[in-house]
Amino acid sequence: MKILFYSRLFYPHIGGVEKHVMEVSGVLVEKGHKVTVVTEKYQNGLKKHEIINGIHVYRISVGKDDWFKKFRIWNEVWKLRKLIGTVDIIHCHDVFFWYLPFRFLYPHKRVYITFHGYETVYPPSEKAKLVRKISELLSRGNICVGDYIKKWYGTKPTFVSYGGANQSKILDLKVKNSGGKIKIAFVGRLDADTGFIFYKQVLQLLKDKNSNFLFEIYGDGPLKKEAEKVGEVHGFVAEVEQEIAKADIVFVSSYLTILESLALKKPVFATYSNPLKEDYLRMTPFAKFIIIEKDPAKLAEKVHYYLRHSGKEQEIVEKAYKWAKGQTWAKVSDMYLRLWIR
Repeated sequence: MKILFYSRLFYPHIGGVEKHVMEVSGVLVEKGHKVTVVTEKYQNGLKKHEIINGIHVYRISVGKDDWFKKFRIWNEVWKLRKLIGTVDIIHCHDVFFWYLPFRFLYPHKRVYITFHGYETVYPPSEKAKLVRKISELLSRGNICVGDYIKKWYGTKPTFVSYGGANQSKILDLKVKNSGGKIKIAFVGRLDADTGFIFYKQVLQLLKDKNSNFLFEIYGDGPLKKEAEKVGEVHGFVAEVEQEIAKADIVFVSSYLTILESLALKKPVFATYSNPLKEDYLRMTPFAKFIIIEKDPAKLAEKVHYYLRHSGKEQEIVEKAYKWAKGQTWAKVSDMYLRLWIR
């Protein structure tokens, strides 16, 4: 099949959606399919067209974030309209509005959507719910990344996914921290919705308990200066699995990094700041394998307990590993193929 993905950002930009699209595309190419990705040209040095690991990537210039941006996007997609005519499948990753006018120009094209995450705003706005409902109704089927999307947006999922872990990379990594001090790693955006301030409170409570540890931060965002007060900030890292492998404990609340951490036999501690994010974490098949707490004192106590009794927690870590190693990108890609041939 010939497949056209629309994704706001793509490699070399670092992020969950970007990794999802790259990994799924890579597997599809290996299976003999032709994959094209249309994405934003988010910095000047990037080529407008190149082939990455067999994936044809077209980058469009969209300009600044303003009211006219959507019209610039539609104009750029129009310039690449020949791509639409040559493919079997159109699949949008969140950005269905990129394709919206063309949905009516090409009424018989098979178009689908993956809903990744949420808008980081709680509660979701009525506009956000409406946009998703329109995208759902104008698509032939969808994949929801997380079961919570059905509850909070009213989406009827065709399939539910939680992403995958690149098993070939993970098997090559050491899973032990070779240093002396306990290493705690935070992975994600440095923003309020990822719970970073909460984790900062947990760290202070651990220090009060005389816990001896290093705190390494792999991410960036508006809370970077706050983060620099409590640990070393490395920014977003392309091969973050290598850094997770060196940690003893991981603070994270995004699906892909949770999966990668469990596949690396790392205990995961996660938090939430609102009921939506709580459902995001608890309405998952891996909720029983991770520690989820809203109260900093309770989470600090559980981390402190783990540091003193890590051997007792090994059974859970091993069960998590057995589950996580089955969550491959090949399995996710098969889900896409099942969606398209229904």
